[in-house]
Amino acid sequence: MRILFLDLDTLRPDHLGCYGYHRCTSPNIDTIARQGVRFDNYYCSDAPCLPSRAALMTGRFGIHTGVVGHGGTAADMRLEGESRKFADRMRRENLPAFLRLCGFRTVSISPFAERHSAWWFVAGFNEVYNTGRGGGESAEEITPVVLDWIGRNAKKDNWFLHVNYWDPHTPYRAPESFGNPFADEPLPAWLNAEVLEEHRRMVGPHKPREIAMYDNRTDPRYPRHIGEIKDMDDMRRFIDGYDCGIRYMDEHIGRLFQAFADQGVLDDLVVIISSDHGENMGELGIYGEHATADGITPHIPMIIRWPGAKEGHVDRGLHYNLDLAPTLAELLGRSPLAGWDGRSFAPCLQGNEAGREYLVLSQCAHVCQRAVRWGDWIYVRTYHDGYHLFPDEMLFNLTEDPHEQVNLAGERGDLCREAVYNLTAWHDTMMKTMNSDRDPLWTVIREGGPFHAKGHLKDYCRYLEETGRGDFIEELKRRHPREFR
Repeated sequence: MRILFLDLDTLRPDHLGCYGYHRCTSPNIDTIARQGVRFDNYYCSDAPCLPSRAALMTGRFGIHTGVVGHGGTAADMRLEGESRKFADRMRRENLPAFLRLCGFRTVSISPFAERHSAWWFVAGFNEVYNTGRGGGESAEEITPVVLDWIGRNAKKDNWFLHVNYWDPHTPYRAPESFGNPFADEPLPAWLNAEVLEEHRRMVGPHKPREIAMYDNRTDPRYPRHIGEIKDMDDMRRFIDGYDCGIRYMDEHIGRLFQAFADQGVLDDLVVIISSDHGENMGELGIYGEHATADGITPHIPMIIRWPGAKEGHVDRGLHYNLDLAPTLAELLGRSPLAGWDGRSFAPCLQGNEAGREYLVLSQCAHVCQRAVRWGDWIYVRTYHDGYHLFPDEMLFNLTEDPHEQVNLAGERGDLCREAVYNLTAWHDTMMKTMNSDRDPLWTVIREGGPFHAKGHLKDYCRYLEETGRGDFIEELKRRHPREFR
């Protein structure tokens, strides 16, 4: 068996044609979706990049691994301490390590381990090709490495190839020579001048007046990635920049598929397509960032083409990315490892229901939030607002309001209480099933707050004064007094 895992950074599903997007961003990905199973409610348990891939590779929640943030204690795996064997658990439990035990030669083409100093990421890979720019790569820098490997190895049996593309991640980097295939196509209908004006009055990183996070600076190396959205023409440039990144990446993915076809192995190739997290493109007033535990940032695509699985099927059950490891174990006829938190969704490939009742989602790199996703709903509880001035509770009906424009927490206390009950039950279970007595979310707060917010507030307040939003500063000071000591 040969398995290709396309790990496509910062890819939100609803900007793919196979998930209903009105623009043709992903014809090659769409082809695989027609041949396999598409999962509509697939989420990373812990966002963004580092916590998400920690959960994916270990099959465990961030509260268990300790990895929930991008810096400080919460960016490192917990030490096993006294219970550590001759080799640590990554040698046995990491997803590629498990696949190697199943007889696969495991290969990764990705800079991710170096980007986040996450060296556990490569545990279990026989071969690692670091493309060398820490996630700053464009597809034309990655594809030749993959094509070279395909040419030398595709016809061999029993391999697992992990390929990591970055083009949808900021800064949007599709070469200018690629042009803009969406220049004459409409924007998402909900993004209009009225919505933009409302968002321009908001404060917080990556709002329309501070796309660079805390100001409107630009980098001449990335002309598609603008620093401020002033009007609907800028809105078009921004959305087109993201969509061009997806389409450019998809064209390179097509080259990989062609190379496998040339080697005569495409038809029997297992293809898994997913991401680490999505991207807020206006939701909660945030543009070009994966900063929340809402219905957008943790929501990721999952497409699986597997021999004998249903074709063109859509699964709507709730699943985590950490469920992939036990799913592959079941599909390969193996038992899941005792240390995994995930639950197999292998029956879904035959059209059977295997989803969860609810999901708990976490974000501690830009804000500190936990969310409960169930039915039509997502409930978001904020512990540190990352300077966005979010309310403590938010509740959205994702069926009627997929872009989270109307917070119903004040009107539906019954649903908020239901969500809090489930959040508490999940938390109790997590704390009872680990050796540590520390929740890493509170470690992040104790160490000064989320990595991407910590230490920036004084400078940001000066920018707010310059841009006529100084009336928000007192509330920011009230919420974050430590920043002004």
